[in-house]
Amino acid sequence: MTRNYSVAVLPGDGIGPEVVGAALTVLDAAEARYGFTTARAEYRAGAAHYRETGELFDVLEEELRGAQAILFGAMGDPSVAPGILERGFILEMRQRFAQAANVRPVRLYPGVASPITGLAPERCDMVIVRENTEGAYVGQGSTVHAGTPHTVAMQESLNTRAGIERVVDFSFRLAVSRRKRLTLCHKTNILVEAGKLWQEVVSEYAARYPEVETDYVHVDAMCFHLPLSPERFDVVVTDNLFGDIITDLGAVVQGGLGVATSANINLDESAPSMFEAIHGSAPDIAGKGWANPSGAILSLALMLGHLGEGEAAMAVEAAAVQVLGELPALSGAEMGATTGEVGERIAELVRSGNAEAGLVPDSLLGTLAALEPSRAETSGARPAR
Repeated sequence: MTRNYSVAVLPGDGIGPEVVGAALTVLDAAEARYGFTTARAEYRAGAAHYRETGELFDVLEEELRGAQAILFGAMGDPSVAPGILERGFILEMRQRFAQAANVRPVRLYPGVASPITGLAPERCDMVIVRENTEGAYVGQGSTVHAGTPHTVAMQESLNTRAGIERVVDFSFRLAVSRRKRLTLCHKTNILVEAGKLWQEVVSEYAARYPEVETDYVHVDAMCFHLPLSPERFDVVVTDNLFGDIITDLGAVVQGGLGVATSANINLDESAPSMFEAIHGSAPDIAGKGWANPSGAILSLALMLGHLGEGEAAMAVEAAAVQVLGELPALSGAEMGATTGEVGERIAELVRSGNAEAGLVPDSLLGTLAALEPSRAETSGARPAR
């Protein structure tokens, strides 16, 4: 059967349209080489659209729900107060589409410089799985007596067993397909009740996956273990807020936000998953061609792996890594090529099949493809919703 996938494209603000444009160039090349197609629908969303219309995620929800995957650029602009777009669009999407697992690879690729002296690629290859719909990060809270000396602000952190179980089970399955090691990152000595529930669930699932070695690290200790001894970690599972912090630290270790990527996974296929680079909209360099599109292109690779196009996913990753190694700098005018030119070079390698696959052994993207039943082998592709 024809392997055709419906993809919603949300370029967003700032450099978002530029990096997504480069990713779509690479997607064209992957389709031509690997024999699948995508039906793409592009939607306006972000600061400019909000200023014009006041619209946020709820207006697009039903249209986006019909897609099999969402390719996301970046969102945010100083013209819109902080929190409006983040809570009204990004967090709302994660909640309504039950994108329970935020999957962020932390991999130092060959040719990419890390600020950690002497760090080699073979020492830095982990995946951080962040619970994506609960905890303090979802922004639930209230304030009373605002504007007075008696102001009281309350921020809630709610953790459910069901929410923890689904992301812990995913993390163990990911660990089985990698190096068979899973680390729980939390703060059980202070956040006793939430920490106890997380540890209880991890211990229960450890019994179901006896081949996976488990350990635990406090989140503050993680902040010095991750940069100094990243080889200690394979799959790290953590709470929403802690995950937001340590994944940015991981991005720095692997060479910067420009090469970091993420997947927001709906684990039961009841709604689309969303794929994005983790950098922001960088409005100060928008339109200059200085943005490195590698993070967005690697998010495309994650998307292809999730859809079951594992061979294409690994080719896109390998091509992106090869080009990263050729660039004199990872962003700005010193990059030696524009955003679009970097995308074209990666697309050329994918189209020709000349990317050096050996640059990315034991690919994370192949791992994600292995976790998702191959639609190419079963029904050709998932039916559009």
